[in-house]
Amino acid sequence: MRIRLVACASAAVLSVGAGLAAVGSAPEERKVAPVGGASGVDPGELKSGLDALHRAGTPGVYAEVRDAGRTWRGASGVADVRTGRPVTPGMLQRVGSVTKTFTATAVLREVERGRIGLDTPIGHYLPRLVPGERGQKVTVRMLLNHTSKFPDYLRSAFPSLRGYPSVPDMSPKSLDDNRLRTFRPAELIKMGLDAPPVTPPGDPTGVYSNTNYLLLGQLLEKVSGSTAEKYITHNVIRPAGLRHTYFPSGPRLRGPHPRMYEEMHGLLAPPRDYSVYNPSWLGTGAALVSTMDDLNRFYARLLAGKVVGPSALEQMRRTVPVYSLTGEKINYGLGLHKVEIPGCGTFWGHDGSVWGAETLSFTSADGGRQMSLAMNLARWTKLDASGKPLHHPVNGALAAFKQYAMCGD
Repeated sequence: MRIRLVACASAAVLSVGAGLAAVGSAPEERKVAPVGGASGVDPGELKSGLDALHRAGTPGVYAEVRDAGRTWRGASGVADVRTGRPVTPGMLQRVGSVTKTFTATAVLREVERGRIGLDTPIGHYLPRLVPGERGQKVTVRMLLNHTSKFPDYLRSAFPSLRGYPSVPDMSPKSLDDNRLRTFRPAELIKMGLDAPPVTPPGDPTGVYSNTNYLLLGQLLEKVSGSTAEKYITHNVIRPAGLRHTYFPSGPRLRGPHPRMYEEMHGLLAPPRDYSVYNPSWLGTGAALVSTMDDLNRFYARLLAGKVVGPSALEQMRRTVPVYSLTGEKINYGLGLHKVEIPGCGTFWGHDGSVWGAETLSFTSADGGRQMSLAMNLARWTKLDASGKPLHHPVNGALAAFKQYAMCGD
């Protein structure tokens, strides 16, 4: 879930997020062919890019890049700064808002089955959670593409962050207070719906909000009779062939993973380990755990029309302008973030953040190039008096790696 409250790992500004049978086993380290060939992506350059990220200040970083059927996997740095345990490419990661693509895909599968209408008001399905006029005006589509204008619940769930983006007016106290707290989805949704408006009246631009995706989880439960996590597992994760992707049931992850270090824009020095954390505040918006291999596999199948049909995929790719809560404008579809790179092309995917972990996964429009990357450091940038991020070497190193991995020479 992004406490950026949105989806842009490159700036790393305050934006945060029933398992599979194989969850308890270690992600297998399979042999892969090296990336190379016509695209000009060199394995040595990819490794150098990860090394640069580590030198810039990231404890550990690992990635998988796929190009024209070939795969490269690499890692740099440590999973644990105390013991020096190295990070490895197949480790698990809390992937934050990347979860939203999975939740959106589950909703689209129910749209295909005729049990959910994209343009049906959410109040038709969940009148108690979204009563009155708002429940009749806001449709399922508006939740999926963040045009509902429902505020995010984060500042209410974490009161010490209410001053954001004014660093002097916020503290990390809530992060520790909520480490083992169990939130109910209805409780978080009410926090979001009761929060003040986040854009001026009449502004048509959408606003990214995790409240939307908790409501979508409740919608899935309403129409399926199952928990949203079980529904997504059985109808999205397993059909996509993912072996190491799951919703955690407690504060600890099962399987090899790095410790996760939160810097909170300089408020935590040294960065604090939040790898043990109750995921109930993330839910169907940002609670998933996965590997970089699974993420690339998922997006490849989804964007090839092998998880939902062509009509549903077309709907997912219809984008609208959406503001992050830091004012950045992005192109957002139904659970998919569209990124245009000049001279390189269009990419689809998502990024995400939870306390101490950053993840991004993007696939080219033709499916030929994929990049998934995980870091065990979050919110490393300090903010100025106006709340804008200051330069940090990690930002430049991350941008350089993404550019090379996605576009080559």
